[in-house]
Amino acid sequence: MFESLAHLTPSGALESLARIMSLGGPVVLILAGLSVLALAVTGLKAWQFFRIGRSDDQRIHLALSAWRNGNRAKALAGLKSLKGPAPGILARMIPAVDAVPVEAVREDVERLAGRQLAEMRSGLRVLDAIAQVAPLLGLFGTVLGMIEAFRQLQAAGSQVDPSMLAGGIWIALLTTAVGLGVAMPVSLVLSAFEARIAREQAVMEDVFTAAFTGAPVEGSGHAEQPQMSVPAGAKVNYASA
Repeated sequence: MFESLAHLTPSGALESLARIMSLGGPVVLILAGLSVLALAVTGLKAWQFFRIGRSDDQRIHLALSAWRNGNRAKALAGLKSLKGPAPGILARMIPAVDAVPVEAVREDVERLAGRQLAEMRSGLRVLDAIAQVAPLLGLFGTVLGMIEAFRQLQAAGSQVDPSMLAGGIWIALLTTAVGLGVAMPVSLVLSAFEARIAREQAVMEDVFTAAFTGAPVEGSGHAEQPQMSVPAGAKVNYASA
């Protein structure tokens, strides 16, 4: 088997794929379409996460430590040099705390963080649906195939050929195999994406809490909260960020 796979040419692979689709019927065609959709969504999400980058919580804490020590320029420069959504939101927050009420800044930070996480989660429902539906479609195709196999067996009457039943059964089971083959890698990819988002959310909660509460950060002995008293009724303005 493995020797035949090693010598399989692209044209031979296409022929084998076409044969599987012809044997599996419309269910396999639907599963093939779902696999293409899952591959497209996976590629888009992978590119999105690559473009966004990972938030480095240690370097973010170093920037917050510089801000608490009164070196806002150094903190902003450090944050703007980092990738990920958390540094970008903090870089907008720091200039705003000198001109707006703390609660207004906190609400806007929560809004920006929620929007960023929602963008990162976009498309995951499609992968989740494919991972759940693909095995069911495969099972559905198997049931249809078994019905057809026993129908042919009944039509044969007394001229029953065991090979006919065996052939019908393996063709019916083919759809289940294809469905599982589609669902398993999609489930793994979905889990990886969800873990990536969960990590980003944990970093956001950590650094935003440290920024607003003045909690001590690693490598810093300062725990004082920066002065945030501002004129009442001021509006958030990130134009200077």
